Amino acid sequence: MEKEEMKKQVTAALEDVRNVLKRDGGDLELVDITDDNIVKVRLQGHCIGCPGAQMTLRMIVEQILGEAVPEIQGVDAVD
Repeated sequence: MEKEEMKKQVTAALEDVRNVLKRDGGDLELVDITDDNIVKVRLQGHCIGCPGAQMTLRMIVEQILGEAVPEIQGVDAVD
């Protein structure tokens, strides 16, 4: 899959995640997709410093992205 097409699919999938996070005052933004298909996101709002943020990344964001874009190998938060 071309990088640009992957970015479009990841962005669309992240919109679903963002809607859930916004209900609790949080958000995230897509920063980059690495050459080895790791999605880099920046946590925002109440997600910053939240003790459950890493669990949310692994259990929700990674799962949704993996289903929508199977080429994605993982999700990492960046500052």
